[in-house]
Amino acid sequence: MPTDLRVWGAFLVMGLLNNVIPFSLMAWGQLHIETGLTSILNAATAIFGVIAAAVFFADERLTTRKTIGVTLGFLGVSTAIGLAAFKDFDIRSLGQLAVIGGTISYALAGVWARKMLGHLTPQMAAAGMLTGASVMTIPAAWLVEGPITLALAPQTWAAIAYYAVVATAIAYMLYYRVLAMAGSGNLMLCTLLVAPVAIILGAVVLGEDLPLRAYIGFAILALGLVILDGRVFKALQHRARRA
Repeated sequence: MPTDLRVWGAFLVMGLLNNVIPFSLMAWGQLHIETGLTSILNAATAIFGVIAAAVFFADERLTTRKTIGVTLGFLGVSTAIGLAAFKDFDIRSLGQLAVIGGTISYALAGVWARKMLGHLTPQMAAAGMLTGASVMTIPAAWLVEGPITLALAPQTWAAIAYYAVVATAIAYMLYYRVLAMAGSGNLMLCTLLVAPVAIILGAVVLGEDLPLRAYIGFAILALGLVILDGRVFKALQHRARRA
C-alpha cells in the first residue's frame, strides 16, 4: 500500500463518493421504492458520468451524439419517475431523489478515480477506497445504530459475505480495470445491464410490479445509453459500407 498521505486522502474522498454517500442514499431510498425502479434510476449514473467526464477531461468532451444521448437519458429518468412524483411530493418522491443523488455521487467518483487513482493497480485502488470508506462508516454506524450484534441468521451472514466478496471486493477490482481501459464515461455504461436483471429478480423474488411508465422510461434511457456508447451505430455504418 502507498505511504503518500495525499494518496490516502484520495482514498478517503473516493470512499466517500463511491461508497458512503451512494450506499447510504440508495439503501434509504430502497426502503420507499421498488428494487426494479432503483435499478432503472441507477442507470442514470452513465448520464451523469458522461457530463462529469466532459467537464473535467478534455478527451471526453460532449459531442452531438453524446448530447442527444444525455437528453434522452434525462427524458427516460423523468418518465420513469413520473410527473406525479414532482407534483405530489411525498416520501416515495424523496426516495427516488435519494437514488438519483447516489447516481450523481457515483458519477463524480468515476472522475475522481481517473484523476487521482489512475496510476494505481486495480487491487490497490479498491483496497484503499474500501479502507477509506470503512474508516468513515464504522464509527458512524456505531453512533447511529449502537454496538454491532453478531446474532444474525445464516442467510443474513450469507448475504453479507456475498456483498463483501463478490459485489464489492471483486466488483471494484473490475471497476478500476475497466476505468483504466475505457475511461470514466464508458465505465458507467455497465449500469445498462443492471436494470433488466434487477427488474426480473424484483418481480420473481419480491413480487414487485412496476408501473408501465417505468418500463417506458427505461427503454428511453437505454436508447440514450446506446447512442452515448456509439458502437452499435458504428457497426451498422460499417456493415452498410460493406454491403
